[in-house]
Amino acid sequence: MTASTTSERPEPTRSSIAIIGGGVTGAAVAYHLATGHKADAVDITIFEPRAEIGRGLAYDTRDPVHRINVPATRMSILPGDPEHFSRWMETTGSVAEDEAAFRADGNVFPRRGIFGNYVLSNLQPLLASGAVRHICAAVTGVEKRHDQWHVTDTTGQTLVADILVIAATHPAPVAPRSLRRLAEHPRYVADPTAPNALAPIRADDRVLVVGNGLTSADVIASLKRCGHSGSITALSRRGLRSRGHATFAQEPFGDFLDHPATSASEILYRVRAAIREAQAEGQTWHAVLDQLRSQGGGIWKHLPLEARRRIVRHLRPYWDVHRFRIAPQVEDVLDAEAAAGRLDILAAGIVDVSTDGDIIDVTIKRRGKNGVEVRQFDAVAVTTGPAHGNVLQSQQWLRQLGDHGFLHLDPTGLGLSCNEQSNAIDADGKSEPRLFIAGPLARGHFGELMGFPQVAEHALLVADSIAANL
Repeated sequence: MTASTTSERPEPTRSSIAIIGGGVTGAAVAYHLATGHKADAVDITIFEPRAEIGRGLAYDTRDPVHRINVPATRMSILPGDPEHFSRWMETTGSVAEDEAAFRADGNVFPRRGIFGNYVLSNLQPLLASGAVRHICAAVTGVEKRHDQWHVTDTTGQTLVADILVIAATHPAPVAPRSLRRLAEHPRYVADPTAPNALAPIRADDRVLVVGNGLTSADVIASLKRCGHSGSITALSRRGLRSRGHATFAQEPFGDFLDHPATSASEILYRVRAAIREAQAEGQTWHAVLDQLRSQGGGIWKHLPLEARRRIVRHLRPYWDVHRFRIAPQVEDVLDAEAAAGRLDILAAGIVDVSTDGDIIDVTIKRRGKNGVEVRQFDAVAVTTGPAHGNVLQSQQWLRQLGDHGFLHLDPTGLGLSCNEQSNAIDADGKSEPRLFIAGPLARGHFGELMGFPQVAEHALLVADSIAANL
């Protein structure tokens, strides 16, 4: 008897991908992987302790005064379709009853929670089909064994993954050392993004807000929405308040990629020259900064390390307040409070802090002035922004990966070191092909990665880099 044989095709090999962080970055990476041409070759798992993915720290707010700070037509999970979010809002009627979202120039600035709903709605079909799996838990540890990543979470379970994507949120702010003695004060708000963080502040409290960026503006707007009528002092070293949007539509102006600059001073000179040219043609600085933002990745790529460091050290505060503009609705609140004398913006540093009962005495030194002065406050909120230099100490599993040599701080001080494919780079300059850095933590290499349009583009790059190596 002769045995018959049949040839069968082997089952295709599938790669397990673990994404740590289910905010917008992690959700966008998962979306592009699960809808890309290699979708059948991957099993995607997102670790996110929030009940829903796609919101993260920025878009998990229910406060109605928290709004996206760029027009809706520039917010899309699909980089090639910038009006995807706008069409979704129109189809779902998400802002139909929010008259304040619509501006006279035709731009729409919806509440940030709406954008979180939009991202989640794009992921829901993938979650329902099993193409993307959400583990509602925080990661506690990560180890690499035999070319695979063993990811342990707060439930005690361990997932074995072939590829690991770090899409973690920004590290929490670190307060100035002098403020840490206020840790036990009932109205010291170390992290205003925490749920109900501002609730202890009373209506007539004199409030010190340490920091002058977007979070500071959100805090002030939230306090006013809740009926706060006391005075507010917003303090930062340079006293630079976030700027608003242009009052009329403009196309990006200038070109910074034609013979790219190789020093910080050259960039500054060219930006100032472009602003003068734009103003001569009836445009504002907004058009120049928009072009600088859109070409930011290419500009950054051509800069030597020392030039990058100088920009971070000297120019970043000025870039931040012009690039990260506040929503017009929030700007209106700040302008009204300043005009009424209830909002004071200071360029100063904190020298010392002491308490007399619940009263907080803050000794400050104004920028460019001799001597110090003491001001009294009833509450203090810290809005100094993410402490990127502490990212490896911010979570246990990040510290673990750093201790084992897989992660290294970027030499600019902005997040984690990575290469052009967004693979992590260790202290010896060696890349890890199965470990990716996604989102703002990769901006030390890629440059502008804080605004959502750039985050979405980078999420697609990471997904494509993974797919190319499957």
